Amino acid sequence: MKTQLVAGMVGVGYWGRNVLRTLASAKRCTVKYICDRDAETLAKQGRVYPHAKCVGDYDTLLSDPELGAVAIATTSPTHYELVSRALAAGKHVFVEKPMTVRAGDSVKLVEQATKAGKKLMVGHLLEHHPAFHAIQRMAAGGEIGDVYYVYTQRVNLGIVRQDESAWWSLAPHDISVICRLFDADPISVTAVGQSYLQKGIEDVVFATLRFPDGHVGHVHVSWLDPHKIRKMTIVGSRKMVTWDDMSASEKIWIYDKGAAVLPTVESYAEAISLRTGDIVIPKISGQEPLAQEMQHFVDCILDDKPILTDGADGLRVVRVLEAGQRSLEQGSRAVDPREVE
Repeated sequence: MKTQLVAGMVGVGYWGRNVLRTLASAKRCTVKYICDRDAETLAKQGRVYPHAKCVGDYDTLLSDPELGAVAIATTSPTHYELVSRALAAGKHVFVEKPMTVRAGDSVKLVEQATKAGKKLMVGHLLEHHPAFHAIQRMAAGGEIGDVYYVYTQRVNLGIVRQDESAWWSLAPHDISVICRLFDADPISVTAVGQSYLQKGIEDVVFATLRFPDGHVGHVHVSWLDPHKIRKMTIVGSRKMVTWDDMSASEKIWIYDKGAAVLPTVESYAEAISLRTGDIVIPKISGQEPLAQEMQHFVDCILDDKPILTDGADGLRVVRVLEAGQRSLEQGSRAVDPREVE
């Protein structure tokens, strides 16, 4: 078993440079290559990591037998080809969300990775967040009670993209954690949105995800909004929880609030009893989620452990995204993600 992973980073622009930083600082990992088509961007990162080889040709990485893995943070439409070529070359792969822009391509990558015996990890960052892990523990331990529904807001003014909508750019984060929290795939997605700045590229989307056991998730994403909000609210039978990722130190608020249906002796009917208790703000680890994510990638390869946000997780999210896109294009018709291929 190898004790050191030799990796290459592909795409070091706005977000890719952060992936590179955390990959380079991960234990038991050496970044041998940095690859980008933009010469100026490549040169800038080369000055930061002088021991890495800066190349513009992707084949240079894939042809190196010493290279064990590649991390890809390029534009979404390029993901399928780049991941497929890396797997074919015998490399483990980390790819940023969304895994692909078509569910059918995601299916092919999952099958290819399985056949090649290689790890395929998708950058669903929030699933590696200490705050989300705390929420999962609360839900698993029964502290929240039965989780009724979840809603999220991920809005800001910018960054406005030209190659993908706010739905494809922002919603993967929230879809991944909602599905993980419910441990289920939605049976329908209904979405409404509008393109104000660029024709055919939605700037704002409201989507509802329905699950087979009655759970509901609602996602609001926009890059055309006066507020910068990154927030999730979980409503349970015993308690309610908010996760505010914009807060530096008070990310989770636990509300001892709830409602219960109680029988009444006088009328032999039912009454709803409301309960309002204390608010608790637990201490959450300050570890950087991206650093946790990249260390997980390295450790799972070297120790041959299952990856949390694997190709199947990536496929689930892409199916929801594609179902939501169809709903947007078909007058907000409910679309079953399980029928998307």
